[in-house]
Amino acid sequence: MGSYRDARLRLPREDIDLPEDRGCLRWVLGIPLVVLYVPAVFSCYLALAMRPASPYDRLRDDARFMGGFSVFLCLLGLLITITPLYRRTMGRWWFAAPVLIATTAYFRARTV
Repeated sequence: MGSYRDARLRLPREDIDLPEDRGCLRWVLGIPLVVLYVPAVFSCYLALAMRPASPYDRLRDDARFMGGFSVFLCLLGLLITITPLYRRTMGRWWFAAPVLIATTAYFRARTV
């Protein structure tokens, strides 16, 4: 009897973060992240595509720089993503992409 009474007294909570209102906000908040992650993916791809011929080749330094630049962009995107507004609105998969890109770029920069 007590649980019925408690359930009856609870009113649906009105919140500004209703699921049906998040669609447009997700698109607007996703734009800065996409602007950061597209160059990060491109620089990670360039770091992976560079094949230096010898340990003293200048291409090796370029591949390391591109890998580090990709890691920097991913970390910048992750800093934006952990803000409270993004955590409430965006899904968790926004954390997965930069971690995967940064990990790949980091290991490529270390193994060139």
